[in-house]
Amino acid sequence: MGRRLLCMLIKEFLQMLRDPRMRVVVFGTPVIQMTIMAFALTTDVTNIRMAVLDLDKTPSSREFISAFTAGEYFRISATLTSQNEITPILDRAEARAVLQIPSGFSKDLHNGRTSTAQLLTDGTDSNSTAIVQGYAGYILADYNDRMRKKRLAKKGITDPPVQIETASRAWYNANQESHFYYVPSLIATMLFIFSLLLTSIGIVREKEIGTIEQVMVTPIRRIEFILGKTIPYMITGYISMSFMLLVAYLVFGVYVRGSIVLLYGLTGIYLAGNMGIALIISGSARTQQQALLTSFLVLMPSVMLSGFMFPITNMPEAVRIATFGNPMRWYLEILRFIVMKDVGIAALWPAILAQTCLTVTFLTVAVGRFKKTLA
Repeated sequence: MGRRLLCMLIKEFLQMLRDPRMRVVVFGTPVIQMTIMAFALTTDVTNIRMAVLDLDKTPSSREFISAFTAGEYFRISATLTSQNEITPILDRAEARAVLQIPSGFSKDLHNGRTSTAQLLTDGTDSNSTAIVQGYAGYILADYNDRMRKKRLAKKGITDPPVQIETASRAWYNANQESHFYYVPSLIATMLFIFSLLLTSIGIVREKEIGTIEQVMVTPIRRIEFILGKTIPYMITGYISMSFMLLVAYLVFGVYVRGSIVLLYGLTGIYLAGNMGIALIISGSARTQQQALLTSFLVLMPSVMLSGFMFPITNMPEAVRIATFGNPMRWYLEILRFIVMKDVGIAALWPAILAQTCLTVTFLTVAVGRFKKTLA
């Protein structure tokens, strides 16, 4: 068995890598796409263009405006003179927010009355709008605290009464940088896409060029044929993953906090399951075009229902149940937990069990389909 399998592996590697363009697709494209998408996919909102309409024009109103521009979140893109300018500037997207300070702002502030100001935001992107409003809330709370201490100091109260304060902190990803979330997700996505696409055309290519009959008249067994078709792509998947992890560390500062051995071991289960899906597609397709189109039909729902872009907990119950059969959902959980949380098997065993069951199921079906196709 060993010699027959070795010959099959050599044949498959030669067939896969003899074309220079194919070598670029197998090893270069996943890394390049992961890098580009990691730069593009971000939920960090900085340098928010803010227009200011200051109808008060007092030192207090200017101090309030400077509270927004002191950090890296807001920058003044326009200074308005009337309310009629607000709608046009939001329509043209020249500003994502407009800070409006009414006349009498300073007078109310110094007389101990509640001062009002309005922040208008462009609500076309609900996620960004929520983040902008959250930033404004933090800035306003800090400003109010400073004003309260100033008023107490004027009254001679240097030691303000004790209040309940909360100190929040993110246990993982303390600075809440989005690339720590997206980079591992993109690695899982690239592995899924390329292992599925490349493997799905494996058997079909043999059918189209007419070599599958030559292979089947040899003494090679079905299991050896399946292994010969999957092992090369698993090896290339490991190589691509290693390059992507290296780029993630060097470019984005994302590194594996947990066990690298555990991560690579569980990645093998994930890749094997992907190969099983690809072989099911490949065994039932007659042309490479059919195999690729079917792969794309599988790719989109798998990525969208994996928890990559949208939290699974926010999905309807029927959809959440459907995600149990998605191998990418479980591998994303495994990858994020090991990379970001440094957890082990004790915390990951539900995802490992689900991933293993799916892999065994897909490979079993693939072998069955292979028998029926070549009978």
